[in-house]
Amino acid sequence: MTASPSEPQFDVACLGESMVTFLPSRPGRLADVPAFHRGIGGAESNVACALARSGHTARWISRVGADGFGDHLVGAVAATGVDVTAVQRDAVRPTGIYFKEQLADRTAVLYYRAGSAAAAMSPENVHRRDVWSGRVLHLSGITAALSPDCRALMRTLVGREPGRPLVSYDVNFRPVLWATGDDPWLLAELARGCDIVFVGEDEAQDAWGLPDAAAVRAALPEPAVLVVKQGSAGATAFTGDTAAFVPALRVDVVEPVGAGDAFAAGFLSATLRGLPLADRLRHGHVMAAATLTVPGDLGAPPARAHADALVALDADAWETLRLGPGWTGTWTEKDT
Repeated sequence: MTASPSEPQFDVACLGESMVTFLPSRPGRLADVPAFHRGIGGAESNVACALARSGHTARWISRVGADGFGDHLVGAVAATGVDVTAVQRDAVRPTGIYFKEQLADRTAVLYYRAGSAAAAMSPENVHRRDVWSGRVLHLSGITAALSPDCRALMRTLVGREPGRPLVSYDVNFRPVLWATGDDPWLLAELARGCDIVFVGEDEAQDAWGLPDAAAVRAALPEPAVLVVKQGSAGATAFTGDTAAFVPALRVDVVEPVGAGDAFAAGFLSATLRGLPLADRLRHGHVMAAATLTVPGDLGAPPARAHADALVALDADAWETLRLGPGWTGTWTEKDT
């Protein structure tokens, strides 16, 4: 990879595949849905969009096809304020897409991404000047599952070397992407080279057989900050030998997909602002609540003053607060 700039241009650079999403017009089996609404989705671009909407400078780095879906994806991400100048266009490979299926008991996601443009990312075509252009470089384990070239790129990006930015990494274990016999312990190996790591307690159980947050920390002592998300219970952050737990907000969930990305964005936003660890966790929960209460992958985040006001609540008010659809637009400065 080529040399990096001496000073970061952005708060965060996010690298990874994004896809055009199709949201069903009504619940039911995919075969029975008559129409779909087009949107965008992708773990890393979700983080970039949420951060840009929250007042940070963000860059998205990826590859998309030289097709209409690629045009839509790049335009939609850019419309949130994210820099897309490091997105490459592939004249041969297509932009990935996926469909959501809203069933009575769950939401299923059906991917059509094999052989996509993003799967061709490699150490040869991704430039260091781009990935080192932020104060933070945010990555996801999804990239490592896309292709051997993507795995090689990820190993390069998490290598500890002088001058690299703070590296943030969301494990994002997707069983369907690891069904070909690849060892998901690779996700843990990548985590060991990162500075901030996010992983769900359920992911750690499914991918690595680790039973709880303490076991995850024992297996991953290297990251300076390890955040274990524990679903509706809350999240635990480990720094050194210290652990901090913050309960999640009570939310009327509309759609869970994308909430983990929003949590990471909230936590990184608070990290960039130098806030205490517990406040970083609370900001993660607040941002996740914004996505949990909308049908798509990207919820409109609350205004920063609104988020700060929620984070400043005392423990009783925090634990009794309940948020539902539309909550991010119901606050004004006088509510403080």
